[in-house]
Amino acid sequence: MTARSGTDLASRFERDGYLVLVDFFEHDLMDRIDRAIRQHFDDEPDFLHSNDFLDRSQTDVIPWFPQREGSGAFDPITDDGRLDELTTTLLGTDWTDQYCMVMFSKPGTNGQAWHQDCAPDDARRFNLNRLVYTSDITEANGGDLVVVPGSHRRGLIPTGDPCGALDDQLVIRPRRGTLVIVHGHMWHRVLPITATGRCSTNFRAAPVGTPDDITDVAVYRNMRYRFSTAEVVEERDVTAAERRHRGGQAAPRASRSRKPSRQP
Repeated sequence: MTARSGTDLASRFERDGYLVLVDFFEHDLMDRIDRAIRQHFDDEPDFLHSNDFLDRSQTDVIPWFPQREGSGAFDPITDDGRLDELTTTLLGTDWTDQYCMVMFSKPGTNGQAWHQDCAPDDARRFNLNRLVYTSDITEANGGDLVVVPGSHRRGLIPTGDPCGALDDQLVIRPRRGTLVIVHGHMWHRVLPITATGRCSTNFRAAPVGTPDDITDVAVYRNMRYRFSTAEVVEERDVTAAERRHRGGQAAPRASRSRKPSRQP
């Protein structure tokens, strides 16, 4: 990475809150990691979150933390000097690796509703999502990543339909080997998945001084949720927010699609 290209990437990230780098990783490496992921998840893996969270968040993701279990398949990503250099360009010389998390969604599920990975209460404290795609995201299978450019500078995501379209949203369809960087305050979601399981692997990092548990409380359009205690810590009043937005007139609550049935 040249100094000029690094400066350009940093400026784009500061403005937009995301970067898409196509073919950042070699396809052979992606194929090896993808095989490890598919071997870990069987045909019908169990959901790890509670049914209440799954229903309210409309986020059908099964996480796996392979490096915590001693898997070395993901180490070439962690050890990639180019990824370190890019992260330093975006966060400065003092930053920390957080963890490697595979996010797997079954076919026929909702993907992920709109959310922010951490609350935007302090602009200096956020996580950095470094998303690695080991297989193609295709139109036929769904699972596109959707972002609202610049929303990392706009505070809390507005209340409303957890999966409804937002103004200025941008659909991203990563291919195998793509690296996508997403600011933790960015408003983003994943579209429903249809035919086969969908996965991406998040090598999260954070600026120096960011609490280790910065992603423990995520912000959805209808709630704030704390993962460590599996509880809703704030109900977000959709009706009141919509009434204020419309100058005092009540608005109908947005409808929500039913989720497919799950294994107990």
